[in-house]
Amino acid sequence: MKHKTMIKKIAGCIDKVLRYCDGVSYEGFSANQQLIEACVFNLSQIGELANKIDDEFKASYADVPWKELYGLRNRIIHDYEGINFLLIWSIIKDDLPKLKEQLAAIEDDTMSHRFRSPSTSD
Repeated sequence: MKHKTMIKKIAGCIDKVLRYCDGVSYEGFSANQQLIEACVFNLSQIGELANKIDDEFKASYADVPWKELYGLRNRIIHDYEGINFLLIWSIIKDDLPKLKEQLAAIEDDTMSHRFRSPSTSD
């Protein structure tokens, strides 16, 4: 249950960032301090939440960049002034949609396991 909750929270943060940046160019993003802060906050939350998921669960879904999510969180928290906004923009536009798909697949997988009846013929 814990993993399902963390995955939903991460997906919620992703949805917020993607919604905030919908129709925004990099120029618009980089010129809007409030938008940057909202996105960076949610990216740091994604990393924090990912870190709360246990290693066994992460190993089951090794294609998700769990370590990188927490690594980005650390970079944001410990070096906010040194954040590369072009990198953040790239993560938002290139990586978050893929991560959203991966998390949706995990949710589908965990739901199908939950409702699958035990079988002795496997």
